[in-house]
Amino acid sequence: GVEVGPQPQGVARADVLDKMRKIVKHGLDFVQLFNEGNEEFPPCTVEVFKIMEKVDYPRNKNGEITAIIHPQLQDQDWQPLKNGDPVFLTLDGEVIPYQGNCTVYPTFINEAAYYEKKQAFVKTEKIKLTAKHLRLPVS
Repeated sequence: GVEVGPQPQGVARADVLDKMRKIVKHGLDFVQLFNEGNEEFPPCTVEVFKIMEKVDYPRNKNGEITAIIHPQLQDQDWQPLKNGDPVFLTLDGEVIPYQGNCTVYPTFINEAAYYEKKQAFVKTEKIKLTAKHLRLPVS
């Protein structure tokens, strides 16, 4: 599957649709070359985001949300979040900062579909995956 975003539920965005078309086209191009018997593919490296953990909103003892996503974090999916950066803002105006020992890359920030799942955002880490040179045996 391919998920390209972020975008609000039920909204069709031309820029997001264009990104999705491009990634699907690259995947289909690879499959076509492979099926045509292309015998060699060079090595490559790609940056990906690996899920670390889901982060819930701050809640009171009754399970009610007590803070919202800080304005500086809103719409910053895939952007670095460092120790001390603002994450939540309480209804009293108190800033709750990120407390972590490494830079993370939040995604699915304040997505409406995840409120019921108790998820304010997902912390990810940026890693590089390397595919080795692929040479098909000659038959």
